[in-house]
Amino acid sequence: MHDLVATTALGGTDPHVDTVGGVTCTEVPGVALASVAARMGQEDNTATSLAKLIDAPTPDIGRWAGTTISAFWAGPDQWMIEAPFDTHEALAEQVKTATGDAASVTEQTDGWTRFDLNGDHIPAVLELLCQLDLRKLDPGSAARCSIHHIGCFVLCRTPESFSFYGPRSSAGSLHHALLTAMRSAL
Repeated sequence: MHDLVATTALGGTDPHVDTVGGVTCTEVPGVALASVAARMGQEDNTATSLAKLIDAPTPDIGRWAGTTISAFWAGPDQWMIEAPFDTHEALAEQVKTATGDAASVTEQTDGWTRFDLNGDHIPAVLELLCQLDLRKLDPGSAARCSIHHIGCFVLCRTPESFSFYGPRSSAGSLHHALLTAMRSAL
């Protein structure tokens, strides 16, 4: 078949964008993802390899780092790696090449969906979404939390820009939760 059309996690051909009270929620489908878990005894080798790959120190607990290719902490000696899909469609292979036998790498691109919130009033929205300590969320923070019973990663990119990763199968529910919190807070 050559007539297949890619759809976003919300089922559209274009990313969904909503703006409420100065905060914009944008569906971000163009992200490649891979998970990395250091193998026993290879924790330092994995961290060193990832630091070279993301051109930044490997993120510690509750942090993310990197530029074009970035990583965020997912658990002890575990990270999620993200990059633009258009230029890094084979991200998992690239990460596996970089880490060699020091880590287990798994393709995650189609397993997760990302929504970005941008605007001045994001803390008011976050207060309604999850129980994160907002005083500790500064640029470079990454946290795992539950949003409406959905396990999510929350990345603080700037004080006015946050990314939310949730399971692709729950994209509609996560989008609904974000919009409900935006409408209630603003």
